[in-house]
Amino acid sequence: MWGPEGLDEVEAELLGPPEELKGKDVLEIGAGAAQCARWLAAQGARPVALDLSHRQLQHALRIGGSIPLVCADACALPFADGSFDLACSAYGALPFVADPRLVLREVRRVLRPGGRFVFSVTHPIRWAFPDEPGPEGLSVSSSYFDRTPYVEQDEEGRAVYVEHHRTLGDRVRDIAASDFRLVDLVEPEWPAWNTAEWGGWSPLRGTLIPGTAIFVCERD
Repeated sequence: MWGPEGLDEVEAELLGPPEELKGKDVLEIGAGAAQCARWLAAQGARPVALDLSHRQLQHALRIGGSIPLVCADACALPFADGSFDLACSAYGALPFVADPRLVLREVRRVLRPGGRFVFSVTHPIRWAFPDEPGPEGLSVSSSYFDRTPYVEQDEEGRAVYVEHHRTLGDRVRDIAASDFRLVDLVEPEWPAWNTAEWGGWSPLRGTLIPGTAIFVCERD
């Protein structure tokens, strides 16, 4: 799944037709518990799941499977140049670094020529609306152009969660500046079958404004 809307890679084929994934070396960045990597392995790919969080990778170990797990920073990937055919990230890494170009350039470095990187993030327009699933979340409450990071702190004032806002234009410029070619920008519509609410995502909001942006990039 690329996001809360429920867009399935089986249908979207943003990484390519599932039957063509067999034998491909794929890096999942910000893998969490490696859900996407397990799906890739089931298609016959050779995935590697990378995450900065040791605890998330412990969850992946508990779930099971033989997928290689790597605890590392997406801004400094511990792989040789040209190690992978594909890379993907579903709401991982990119929103959580102040300079996403560091991640993009590292991903490009470890991809082989012709390689594809697909990543999804919260749609930038969502930053202008309250993070509420109901009617109160349908009114603009802040500037779309305000790039102040969202920060959650613990009782001692330490940052425990930070997410950085980028506009659509920022994302496109980051991709171009990292020598990727943007081949598609997908904004999934909320499907009628999806009745779930999660955070600020809901059928009410999802039918009116986009919640996820998926960028499909290729290395020439």
